[in-house]
Amino acid sequence: MAASLEIPSRCAIWFGQPQAAERDALAAAGWQLRCVSPAPAMAIGLRSRDHLVAIVDLRHLDADADAVQLLLPWIERHHHLPWLAVLPPGLGSAPPAWGPLLRACSDQFALPLELHDLLSAMQRQSGGDDALPHMDPEPGNLPALIGDSTALLSVRASLHKFAPVDLPVLVTGETGTGKELAAQALHALSGRAGKPFLAINCGAIPANLVQSELFGHERGAFTGAAQRRIGLFESAHGGTVFLDEVGDLPADAQTSLLRVLQEGTLERVGSNQLLRVDVRVLAATHVELEQAVAQGHFRRDLYYRLNVLRLPMPALRERGSDVLLLAEHFLRGFRQRHPGRARGFDPGARQAMRGFDWPGNVRELLNRVQRAAIVAEGELISAADLDLAEPDAPARRALLQDARGQVERDVLLQALRQHGYNVSACARHMQISRVTVYRLCRKHHLELPAQR
Repeated sequence: MAASLEIPSRCAIWFGQPQAAERDALAAAGWQLRCVSPAPAMAIGLRSRDHLVAIVDLRHLDADADAVQLLLPWIERHHHLPWLAVLPPGLGSAPPAWGPLLRACSDQFALPLELHDLLSAMQRQSGGDDALPHMDPEPGNLPALIGDSTALLSVRASLHKFAPVDLPVLVTGETGTGKELAAQALHALSGRAGKPFLAINCGAIPANLVQSELFGHERGAFTGAAQRRIGLFESAHGGTVFLDEVGDLPADAQTSLLRVLQEGTLERVGSNQLLRVDVRVLAATHVELEQAVAQGHFRRDLYYRLNVLRLPMPALRERGSDVLLLAEHFLRGFRQRHPGRARGFDPGARQAMRGFDWPGNVRELLNRVQRAAIVAEGELISAADLDLAEPDAPARRALLQDARGQVERDVLLQALRQHGYNVSACARHMQISRVTVYRLCRKHHLELPAQR
């Protein structure tokens, strides 16, 4: 497949040693960090197309003329760069030796350092685009990747690394963690931004229609094909295709997808003419594709083609205080669409949200907040409004999960027996994919060969 145009990167040249939190924040905002210790023979290779910002960390610079003199020649050679200064804490007035250096800096930041202010100044001075596109929340749609937890900062940093590289990305994680949002961000940050971004849930398409949906068909290719249909990959030419639940693809569609990835070509159903397409493929799954490969349900060569770059999405329970930031964001968005009394969360609700496991992750949080905003009688949403009020919630959740698991096992076993342990027939009856049937059998320890 054709490579997308290379886009300029953003580089921060940090004279000194940033702290770990500062490194993480810069990486999450898409900045490549180069740390430099002032030295007499200092030389730094720069690419002219990059957006550059120089930061002088005076917290680690001796307050004497010698330390400043090491930096001044480099500042004079690169006076066209934006220069920022980070001042040490408790500095009443700068030492006289720092005068020439500080006059070269357009912005100065005293401790405690507010990372948001520093990043905003770097963005403004570099003249680059916004670090990560934010999408407004819509009904039934999750908003952008909101939060400042270490887990989410790592995701943002990976997005900036992966986006400019025109290779497939496999996004993994539990349901409701925002895998499609990550795919949208990868597209928006890439050289394909502005071209089509088309997403499809592979598990929601009937098996006999997958080939037509993805790769198109010719008129008369099968009963009911009254006219030619352009498939998803042709429609996304030049852009990005996001295949959600890629593990549910049937075998013939896996073969066709492998051809697209290897050769950049496809055939419409009912045609033997090869068509060339230029798309980047992003895929997501909440199941372990490695197990599907081992069991023969997913092509090994296709798995290796998709798993070039891997982006794990963290569960909400791993994101700490992000749950409160997201809850407030959801409530603000809901109030804009549906004015009501609820305007915040009481302390009990906040404690309950922090202690809940969130098996449905961000999607479950969104649903609970919207429901609570409707049923709340006062201005502050309570834990009871969120249906999180039980003092013995962990034990009760465990009992509920056990009960639900037993019901799930009983329904699955009944369907298997009803259809003579034919997995395909069972999947059609339960309106799920064959891969999901196999996954549920493993979960509930149902050995299909022994049952047959």
